[in-house]
Amino acid sequence: MRTLVLGLLMLLVSTQVPAQLTIQITGGAEGALPIALVPFRVENGVPAPPEEMITIIRDDLYRTGLLQPLPRKDLIAHPATLEEVNFQNWRVLGVDNLVVGALASDPDSGYHGYQVSFELLDVYKANRLTGKRYRVRPDALRTLGHTISDIIFQSLFGRPGGFNTQIAYVEIERNADQPVHKLIVADADGHNPQVILTSKAPIMSPAWSPDRQRIGYVSFENGRSEVYVQEVASGKRRTVASFNGINSAPAWSPQGNRLALTLSKDGNPEIYILDLASESLRQITHNSSIDTEPVWTPNGQQIIFTSDRGGSPQIYRLPSAGGKAERLTFEGSYNARPTLSPDGRLLALVHREDGKFKIAVLDLQTRLTRVLTDGPLDESPSFAPNGATLLYSSVLGGKSELATVSIYGRAHERLGVFNNAVQEPTWSPL
Repeated sequence: MRTLVLGLLMLLVSTQVPAQLTIQITGGAEGALPIALVPFRVENGVPAPPEEMITIIRDDLYRTGLLQPLPRKDLIAHPATLEEVNFQNWRVLGVDNLVVGALASDPDSGYHGYQVSFELLDVYKANRLTGKRYRVRPDALRTLGHTISDIIFQSLFGRPGGFNTQIAYVEIERNADQPVHKLIVADADGHNPQVILTSKAPIMSPAWSPDRQRIGYVSFENGRSEVYVQEVASGKRRTVASFNGINSAPAWSPQGNRLALTLSKDGNPEIYILDLASESLRQITHNSSIDTEPVWTPNGQQIIFTSDRGGSPQIYRLPSAGGKAERLTFEGSYNARPTLSPDGRLLALVHREDGKFKIAVLDLQTRLTRVLTDGPLDESPSFAPNGATLLYSSVLGGKSELATVSIYGRAHERLGVFNNAVQEPTWSPL
């Protein structure tokens, strides 16, 4: 039961630990590449699209903190193709790249769709980096916008953008009788939410499988914590951990064949590795403290977890085969909820500072910590597949929200403010 374990961790008395340099990010997106995104031209006689594609693309790219879109009011022209662009004028604005495009009708499609074309241009070389043409239904324009964002990001940075991925989170609908807990899957920008599980009992700790086909989570529907694995498409599920005591914090191995779990079946909360095929179980921590919230390194050779073995909640690392644990965090009396970037270089966590819970990132090579959010109740960081953005949940002014923050600066965006409580968001892999 992750909430119970975290509650126990937060009540523990802190101890003196070695100092570690922490930087507070105060704003901006320093070093972001300037890019101009021109609204796609809607050709004469074409019905206005239900959503403006350039807004979808702009939001995707801005969230990464790697690109700084030119404000719309500063656009000096509205070309739709390379041939219409006066590159000298755009160079004066200091933008490195330019995105143009158009929407035309697609009478041969049979579903009153659009022909969509776009081009990514290098302003200083005055050439075309990439571009494509699509045929698409009106209800698929948002998905196509994310696809175009992926192509732009890949072309500029040489790695996938992951804008067509998904997120999962728990929403709690409170009423006069009994709260209703919902496990929800949505697009990466928060749109198109779909409920895949509804329960009157708490649902916690959702975790995507590497193939995005399954989600592991904790449910209390049988009166105690149990770990389930559910197929996203079919809803078919099975119980994988239902031992006496706490069954909590499932984390998938990179190959998707094992789960790291927190179990207290022998009395103390420890970390175990469960083989999903054979159902064999192996304990890897042996300590009188609370060990919880395991995550795998990308190569599967190590487990990073939260423990109070030093007197306060901190982050540790040990071999996935078991062995000696190494402490990773030293700044402050509370660091928990670890999550790793896809390349394994950065560790995101919840860091308590001045009585507020904030999202921070620790560089595992330099050991430099950067605090990215203001709090006061920010939790559950989760990396985007591109490694540039963090998703998290927050409570501000009594309202729950999902938000993103860039690890490179402070490109911050709300994905939604909810009347109900939302918690424990997690970003799917590619």
